[in-house]
Amino acid sequence: MRPDTEAAPDDVAAFLARLTGLLLRSSGEGAALVERTVRHTARALGADASVLLVPDGAALTVGTRGDSRTVTLRGFPEVFRLDQVVALKPLVQDVGAGRIGVAEADRRLTAIESSRPPYPWWLKLLGIVLFTLGFAPLMQSTWYEVGATAVLGTVAAVLAVTADRIPRLATVLPLVVSTTVSVITVEVFARDASHGGPVLLMLPALFFFVPGDYLSAAAAELAAGYITTGAIRLVYSAFLLVQLYVGVLLGLFLTGTSTRALFDIAAASDLPRWALFLSWIVFTVGTLLAFAIPFRLLGLLLVLVYLTVAVQSLATKAIGETGGTFVAAAVLAAVTTRLTLRPHMPPRLVLLLPGFFTLTVGSLGMRGLTTLAGGYAIEGFRDLLKLVTIVTAIAVGLVFGAALAQPRVTSPSAEGG
Repeated sequence: MRPDTEAAPDDVAAFLARLTGLLLRSSGEGAALVERTVRHTARALGADASVLLVPDGAALTVGTRGDSRTVTLRGFPEVFRLDQVVALKPLVQDVGAGRIGVAEADRRLTAIESSRPPYPWWLKLLGIVLFTLGFAPLMQSTWYEVGATAVLGTVAAVLAVTADRIPRLATVLPLVVSTTVSVITVEVFARDASHGGPVLLMLPALFFFVPGDYLSAAAAELAAGYITTGAIRLVYSAFLLVQLYVGVLLGLFLTGTSTRALFDIAAASDLPRWALFLSWIVFTVGTLLAFAIPFRLLGLLLVLVYLTVAVQSLATKAIGETGGTFVAAAVLAAVTTRLTLRPHMPPRLVLLLPGFFTLTVGSLGMRGLTTLAGGYAIEGFRDLLKLVTIVTAIAVGLVFGAALAQPRVTSPSAEGG
């Protein structure tokens, strides 16, 4: 008899509750895998489990030996401790294969939950700066954009790291960051229109806080039939975008600048091709440090980032931006889904995230809102329409790619939630 089946019902229920809570907190890709992972793990422990999910909560019912227990959990979904997501996959696999019992699984889960981040605060700060610098050429491929981002990204990174230690700041962090970045941009970097629009100068520093992953996760959940979770996540994503937008406007008001300054015109490019190519390496290294991804995955994630960029560029030339984005999302989802099926590979969220960021969906919402605030209605609505179109293309592409690559019978423990 497997050791799992002899565990006390209360121990099984307690372990599954903690597992569900950690999966819920790390469900930045979406909640679709949480239920399957919990049910599969429960069966391996000789129990039955059902999960009713919303993005920030779950009702877990566990049945063992004719008895049932229901636990209500709450967890804020985020993607800032992906080292825990990586560590969780082998634990779920070992439980599913019957290699460990509840006591050992509970001990390992405690170690994961209580583990310190893999990088100290100053490396996370550096990671956020590199993350913004790598993204800067995508907004404007100019040396001035890179220089401005180095300063603005450092300010944003300092505030983000400070918020890790001051919970009250964390609740209003997007507003505080966008206001601060807006003031510095207007007063220091946006005095000459030849350097491009102020929002294009601000966006790389704000990109770490733009909820592009939540927007696409929401759309993917809606496409997959998770109506409640998708709708709630979509509302929350819109709220985060509005916080950033209001912060930009507050920066203008504090400096006495007219909203007409929020034009959306890019400066002439002066970055060489080698700098654009290397920017994705900077971006990927920054992603690892900022989101606590183990550094041993750098090579694999770089390949996925360059694959996504190459596919999007080639497909866009052939069938346009929307079609190119759909194809890139589908290819990224298909490749990461197949890779995740291998036991030694990390969960799909970790493989997907850096490549997903290259699709830059969230920045379109910020550009649209701020351009509208500046009085440029046609350009603003064009950006917002583009946002809706690209979000849908990414979401459908991710669902399509995953469905295409998924084998007929998949063990949720292979994906690790």
